[in-house]
Amino acid sequence: MKIQICGPGCANCTKAEKIVSEAVAEVGADAQIEKVTDFQEMARLGVLSTPAVVIDGKIKCVGRVPSKDQVKSWLQG
Repeated sequence: MKIQICGPGCANCTKAEKIVSEAVAEVGADAQIEKVTDFQEMARLGVLSTPAVVIDGKIKCVGRVPSKDQVKSWLQG
């Protein structure tokens, strides 16, 4: 599973990355977490607002920090 956290590195982006990392560890998911800071790459993914979470190419959350429970539900999908 490939998880991309999109954002320039603001406080909310950092918080989203922390929540995703914790959720991955808690559910024991086999996931690679990648930080995407390049706006052209974000646009290519279809992300126009940050922070955003993209899992296996599918946008799960945009413009807000997801809750840990939300992330867990996506991982267990």
